Amino acid sequence: MTGTLAGHPGLPRLLAGLDQSGRTMSQSEHERIHGALPHLSAHELIDAVQASGLRGRGGADFPTAVKLRALAARRRVSAVVVNGSETEPASAKDRLLLSRLPHLVLDGAMLAAEAVGAREVIVKLNERAASSLHAVAGALPLRQRDPVPVRLIAAPDGYVTGEETAVMHFLNGGAPIPTFVPPRPFERGYQGRPTLVQNAETLAQLALVARFGPRWFRELGTVADPGSALVTISGAVADPGVYELAFGTPMTDLLAAAGGATEPLRALLVGGYFGTWVDSASALGLRLAREDLRSVGCQLGSGVLIALGESACGLHESARVASYLAEQSAGQCGPCVHGLRAVADSLEALADGGAHPRERDRVLRWAGEIRGRGACHHPDGAVRFVESAIEVFGGEIEWHRHNHCTARPAGLPIPASASASASASASAFRSAASEAKR
Repeated sequence: MTGTLAGHPGLPRLLAGLDQSGRTMSQSEHERIHGALPHLSAHELIDAVQASGLRGRGGADFPTAVKLRALAARRRVSAVVVNGSETEPASAKDRLLLSRLPHLVLDGAMLAAEAVGAREVIVKLNERAASSLHAVAGALPLRQRDPVPVRLIAAPDGYVTGEETAVMHFLNGGAPIPTFVPPRPFERGYQGRPTLVQNAETLAQLALVARFGPRWFRELGTVADPGSALVTISGAVADPGVYELAFGTPMTDLLAAAGGATEPLRALLVGGYFGTWVDSASALGLRLAREDLRSVGCQLGSGVLIALGESACGLHESARVASYLAEQSAGQCGPCVHGLRAVADSLEALADGGAHPRERDRVLRWAGEIRGRGACHHPDGAVRFVESAIEVFGGEIEWHRHNHCTARPAGLPIPASASASASASASAFRSAASEAKR
């Protein structure tokens, strides 16, 4: 389900015109709401994006104009890659955009491609995201005026497959696993040439900046964090879903947008499974702003907020996620393969009450030894999550040693393995969709 912050002036923006029917917005509806695709020079677009303060919405929070300017200064840019992988299990914002509002994302991709001189646009999606694949495949034949050809490519699922070097490795014919950097894709990416990789929401925001200008963009948000963002809110809330919210919005209003908490809250998970647990007493006093989030050691990341009610067990829920993250290792680096599994097993022992009295210290020591020792940031994100779990729920470890925990599962999403038939169906669609061009 989708929604916006009720009564907030200036919203919705990205989600303007979206209804509750679940259907994909047509191109004519899209242009009626937002207007035709504007024609801007590279200089005009990049200056507008810079003035807007737009930053990446895929988790890295990197200034979008800096990326655009770096690519525009290079020769023979191969492609703009729309990274719609969204491999974070608790996030649904990019699937919402691509399945319901594909023309807004494609507009942003076209503008970016012209600005950096890219030869083509590649939309890379998760092969299980059937609704997104069908919506984009249906939108492409209608965009006859687009100046740059578009290809749609589906790739296998997996937590690390959406990392930008993993995307490049897959597009270049390899497995969808991260590679060591440098070089980064903007230096040498698809076909060995400079490549711009942008998250789907970032490109949708860019399309709005190009149409309405940086001053309009800054009418929402704060000076340091202008504009709005899509946030997937779930857990112990009455109406979980994707919500468009202005930066600077109090955390209590975020929860209110999702119908409010269904029970007293123990903690909030901010940023998804590479994010950070924050106890509710601290979290409820925050705003949706980088300065506030950093004050408690977290960031918005992939735009995920999970409310954990007091009836759930934070240790058991965290152990489930830690085990999932350990399973999602690409298998390239020993500290990730063996270290994350050891950490996850120890966290599970702490939750089950069967751990050695010094198990907590051992987990924290291992976490420090693992950090920074992988080809990608997967081990870093995983141990950050575990460390925050021990900090917030650590006071319950001793209780679990002497008592049987009967807390009900909170339902933090952990993907199930795809069946052989589903995998075969997705692979067949991938072959057909990859042929779609403007």
